[in-house]
Amino acid sequence: WVAAAVQRVVHSQVDNNHRRIRCNCSRGYEGNPYIADGCQDIDECQRPDVYPCQHGVCINMLGTYRCSAKKSSSSLPGLITVIAISAGFGLLFSLLGVAKITNKLKQQRVKKSRQNFFKKNHGLLLQQLISSSKDIAERTRIFSLEELEQATNKFDHNRILGGGGHGTVYKGILSDQHVVAIKKAKIVVQREIDQFINEVVILSQTNHRNVVKLFGCCLEAEVPLLVYEFISNGTLAFYLHGQSENHLSWKDRLRIALETARAIAYLHSAASISVYHRDIKCANVLLTDTLTAKVSDFGASRSIAIDETGILTAVQGTYGYLDPEYYYTSRLTEKSDVYSFGVILAELLTKVTPVFSSHSSEGTSLASHFVSLIRDNRLLDILDSQIIEEGGAQDAEVVARLAEACLSLKGEERPTMRQVETTLEDVHNSKVHLDSPITRVNQNAINDQSYKGNKGDEGTRLYSLEKEFIQSSEIPR
Repeated sequence: WVAAAVQRVVHSQVDNNHRRIRCNCSRGYEGNPYIADGCQDIDECQRPDVYPCQHGVCINMLGTYRCSAKKSSSSLPGLITVIAISAGFGLLFSLLGVAKITNKLKQQRVKKSRQNFFKKNHGLLLQQLISSSKDIAERTRIFSLEELEQATNKFDHNRILGGGGHGTVYKGILSDQHVVAIKKAKIVVQREIDQFINEVVILSQTNHRNVVKLFGCCLEAEVPLLVYEFISNGTLAFYLHGQSENHLSWKDRLRIALETARAIAYLHSAASISVYHRDIKCANVLLTDTLTAKVSDFGASRSIAIDETGILTAVQGTYGYLDPEYYYTSRLTEKSDVYSFGVILAELLTKVTPVFSSHSSEGTSLASHFVSLIRDNRLLDILDSQIIEEGGAQDAEVVARLAEACLSLKGEERPTMRQVETTLEDVHNSKVHLDSPITRVNQNAINDQSYKGNKGDEGTRLYSLEKEFIQSSEIPR
């Protein structure tokens, strides 16, 4: 019995021990699990060494805890930075979007504007002209405004080569490294624009070694732009009237006169249409590096039918070169260019400007003064001494008689440019003398009864008209 009782006590203690081992509080609680409400929640946040919150703030919960984002002041700058960066990128993308839209609208406006300028500048007419002829299409190109801006460094003032009555000329270098001269109209008026287009139409149909070549044009700008071959040595006027240290020999002057005459004769009779230049002068005769003459500036030129002998038109020209008969009648003929060329011949012989100051008066006409001296057999009084030193006096006298014939106040008494060309070729080849037909023209006129009296009353009257012409108001360019 005792043994049985001891065994029951032992089993009872073992059972109690087993119960103590098996019962415990749930995770997150602690206390006595064998009594009511014996297990109490653990505040993990009070034990950071056991329950650490590495990121954020610890918050106690029943049976557990959680870590929330930190709300301390140290997190505020980072939050502001994130917000600022996000806002910045948003603003940047917005600005880029607005800029892109604005740029696109601007490009559309520029494109529209250039299309309008192209139409206004007779671009459709030029396109039709180019498409109608393979030769013209090969010689004439339509440039974009960007190409010419790049070629001239946006029309840099340092690129200016010179200027005439119809525009400013810039030196340009195209993308293929080709050097060109680019002429830009000075004044935005329709008359100037029409003259530019007139020059394009004429030069696109002209092909002569002594006429400046037109490579093309740009009609997208408010004022048209013309692209020519680059002529390196400037103008004949630059060499004749003291601006150049290099003096032209008589041989060079004679050749330049012949080449210029060939160009004008070609324009009058050999081109596909007859062209009256209307502004022949030394400033419009360009010289290459080999001193080859190139006639330029066709803004005032007029094209006429082959069977026409002249046209009535508003007077245009340059003071000192303008044909008095054309000035008084407004009738433009090929002989008007002949008169202007006669002034060039006088300049080549004398190196005197077309209008000069003398002891007796101001604004003396070289043309009238030169003719008066020739008729008095006083050529040596005005002939450039360099010609005499080079032994060219005899040839110079023949050329002087030719100039006198060209400067006749009556157009019908002047030779044609083809006759002038032939005479100069003979002089250049030393085949002509004072008894040649052309050089006798004015001598016969002087000997004629209609010119007699005190050297001919009619002649005196005509040269009084020329003085009136020279003293008149400034001639339109």
